[in-house]
Amino acid sequence: MSSQTITISSPADFHVHLRQGSLSRLVTPHVRRGGFNLAYVMPNLTPPITTTDSALRYKQELQAIDPNVEYLMTLYLSLELTPDEVRKAHAAGIVGVKSYPKGVTTNSEGGIESFEVYYPVFEAMQEVGMVLNLHGEVPSDASANIHVINAESIFLPHLVRLHAKFPQLRIVLEHATTRAAVETVKSLGPTVACTITAHHLALTVDDWAGQSYHYCKPVAKFPDDRKALQDIVREGHPRFFLGSDSAPHPAHNKSFATPSQGCAAGLYTSPILLPLTAHLLESFGALDKLEGFVSRFGRRFYEREIDSASGNSVVLRKISQIVEKSFVAEDADVVPFWAGKELGWSIWYQCS
Repeated sequence: MSSQTITISSPADFHVHLRQGSLSRLVTPHVRRGGFNLAYVMPNLTPPITTTDSALRYKQELQAIDPNVEYLMTLYLSLELTPDEVRKAHAAGIVGVKSYPKGVTTNSEGGIESFEVYYPVFEAMQEVGMVLNLHGEVPSDASANIHVINAESIFLPHLVRLHAKFPQLRIVLEHATTRAAVETVKSLGPTVACTITAHHLALTVDDWAGQSYHYCKPVAKFPDDRKALQDIVREGHPRFFLGSDSAPHPAHNKSFATPSQGCAAGLYTSPILLPLTAHLLESFGALDKLEGFVSRFGRRFYEREIDSASGNSVVLRKISQIVEKSFVAEDADVVPFWAGKELGWSIWYQCS
């Protein structure tokens, strides 16, 4: 790394949504455009990806759009998933299972309400080495004073209990937003890790209140929570790494709400992800931790270490760029995070 360039080996995004149909055809090439050659793909499609066969079909669709990315596939935790299907999925190269609490985010209507019924599934996952990915919130419940601000903190005891019950099961708490989440993951040892998004390193509650393009689930929290995320990245803790949760929605679904329907939850960062992450880490004195955060730490946890023979490098240059205001193709259009704003870094070139 010099003052003007940074070379990153094999950046990997361990949480990305690539959607379906024309929207997928628009956004899937943006994984590479944003500097990444590995995408850990979420299964919350319509219908959700609940079987090995459907995951492999989806992977083929993504490879047909852009074969230059390694797609790691996941299954949606549902009552359809059995220990035998877990073993079949592992044998087919599927890496993880994603748990969504019922109704808390996009396409989570079939999400879980209790973990206990899935203990045989988790036992099988522990045996074969699959990863459990947790959307770490509980559903809102006014009678219990549960809402978007405290939903993550209230979820954390579930994570602690799951780890105690299945200590060898690799678990990832996704898109942490609170100091409590950071401290909990730090306390749990080597089989529990945590992804952090780029946008949660930038935003607080004031940024999304009244601004639909900054609204995501989980919502950004308070300045002290953001500082905890920044501090753990600056520390270079090896169990905290990038998972963008880049979640594209058609522009009209982000821009408009009605009295009975809110705007879509999700921020789209894929096309600018590596320059954006560099820009943010530089802003809080962690630029020297960039490669660990976007490559080495996640790859080590997921057992996808950098292969010197087949890996690639991305070179960032200290030259500003203005984020495009939208991306359009066919009948799909998306507005990226920080549209129209300036980033301090750009991708100079990528070496395969």
